[in-house]
Amino acid sequence: MRGHSIHRRDDAVNCGSGGGAETYTGLRIGSIFIIMATSMCAALFPVLARRMRWLRMCVPDMAFQIAKYFGSGVIIATAFIHLLDPAMDELGSECLSAAWQEYPYALAICLGSIFMIFIIEIAAFRWGTAVLSKAGFAYDAHGHGLATGANAAHGPEHRTATETTSEKDTINEVGAGDIEAFPKKHLEQHEHAHAHAVGNFSDSAIAQIIGVAILEFGVLLHSIFVGLTLAVNEEFKILFVVIVFHQTFEGLGVGSRLAYMELPQKYAYFPVLGGVLYGLTTPVGIAAGLGVRSSYNPDGTTASIVSGILDAFSAGILIYTGLVELMAHEFIFNKEMMDSSNRHLVFAIGCMMLGAGLMALLGKWA
Repeated sequence: MRGHSIHRRDDAVNCGSGGGAETYTGLRIGSIFIIMATSMCAALFPVLARRMRWLRMCVPDMAFQIAKYFGSGVIIATAFIHLLDPAMDELGSECLSAAWQEYPYALAICLGSIFMIFIIEIAAFRWGTAVLSKAGFAYDAHGHGLATGANAAHGPEHRTATETTSEKDTINEVGAGDIEAFPKKHLEQHEHAHAHAVGNFSDSAIAQIIGVAILEFGVLLHSIFVGLTLAVNEEFKILFVVIVFHQTFEGLGVGSRLAYMELPQKYAYFPVLGGVLYGLTTPVGIAAGLGVRSSYNPDGTTASIVSGILDAFSAGILIYTGLVELMAHEFIFNKEMMDSSNRHLVFAIGCMMLGAGLMALLGKWA
């Protein structure tokens, strides 16, 4: 067992009802603001850097790509190392009744969570497709309504019958023999008009919001318990340093997904709101832990069951999101990625593996 883990307890089993540690009170209070600042900066920086022209000029495009793929790796490692493994430990605790030892409940909850998110996504996709069909739009069969990548090839491609007919009429007016002489600028403007209509289509925006909201929901549940444990754990100094890095890496992962959302103006606040919520959750958990540390026992049966169930549930969300939404759709189903050079592909995969590796390494202490 890892002696300094956020979720794991020491070798000596403690099932009492005593409170948390009373040491380093001032530093624990200060950690609320320190972690809030680091978490919020990490989550909001990618979002603001892509929106503010002066800031974007200072940050090369390569940095955005690194953060994007690095963040995907962080999210995948978080699911397995920082959520699923602790959930198995909590729900397999010797403090719980023998019934908890007879079945791998953490894995079952994680499995159920994966299928739940899958069914929700299928339902949202079918609903969105039906709405588009009624509106006269043709939906790309390879599309995925919950995509979050800016250049992903799996995004919705909407074309109305009227637009298609208009294009054919325009070409017929010019004549097949004169198509090369047709002004390129006119064609580009025509294509831009279609792209603009697609970008402002509300169902596409809502689909992106649902996809990122699923990801953030899993991360936020985890962050609250991270803060709660930090507030009452005896090994505060070690955990504090590790959690600062943990929340920073995770914040970059969430922020990079938020930054690449393509939303119409009326939904433009969503990425900023997502970054702010991420920055607040761990400090809220710390504050709550400080408020109840005289009575809250992180090793008690109730705490083990609640945190184990929520960790397992969150793990399922992040596993599905990480493997399907981020890994498969950003690489396998992304035409731009598949058509890119081997050098770019290796670079992107390397960034993702680096993020996963560093986050997995933090699992030794957190």
